[in-house]
Amino acid sequence: MTNYIFDVDGTLTPSRGKMDENFRKFFLKFIKENTVYLVTGSDYYKTVEQVSTEVTESVEKCFNCSGNSVWKNGREISTNVWVIPHEAKQWMKIKLTESEFSLRTGNHIEERPGLVNFSTIGRGCNLEQRHLYVDFDNKTNEREILAKEFNELFPDLRAQVAGETGLDIIPAGKDKRQVANMVEGPILFFGDKMDYGGNDYPLKAAITDRTDSGAIKVRDWQHTQKYLQQAQIFNVHDAAGMV
Repeated sequence: MTNYIFDVDGTLTPSRGKMDENFRKFFLKFIKENTVYLVTGSDYYKTVEQVSTEVTESVEKCFNCSGNSVWKNGREISTNVWVIPHEAKQWMKIKLTESEFSLRTGNHIEERPGLVNFSTIGRGCNLEQRHLYVDFDNKTNEREILAKEFNELFPDLRAQVAGETGLDIIPAGKDKRQVANMVEGPILFFGDKMDYGGNDYPLKAAITDRTDSGAIKVRDWQHTQKYLQQAQIFNVHDAAGMV
């Protein structure tokens, strides 16, 4: 039986937004008919806010914080305890002062189980402010540049582009790839950050060589819904390698 694993931001919902209600109802029906997991860099309570308790408690498991906090039926069943090194945290503080994007909205360094989310604009931004940063990042590639610099400086850690405004920073190997070893059987993974450097790439890479598994890169939640509506149940052999 195929295991369907879905990223959340940009795959099931708008980035940091709530799930479309009609899609949520369709997705709940899909969950009842299939084996479904969620994987996201966000913590569990943010995921509930985005997709609802009904969804998070209907799926097999929620792999929050890139699999460093695992939830089942609304209860955390495992967590990885990690504190980011002082030097890495100081690097982020310096980059906050150096960024050419001057707007700051607070909550720039958010510590979660097993990872840290870093955002120069801050997670306190509203939708209009978020769009301003997205435009800036598209023109300057600030996050990609920051991730490359961080990864060269701290080889035991890993920075990945996540969502629309941030970087997820984690111990090497403790990203979404670990989920591949937590799920038995064929996997069909849906995500929007599948390219190298994106936080969906590690899980995609972990299942690439499996003949029974595949990854599908989507543009947004509407794209995900279209895939699911077209066939209801994908043949994982046909989907293998689709990115």
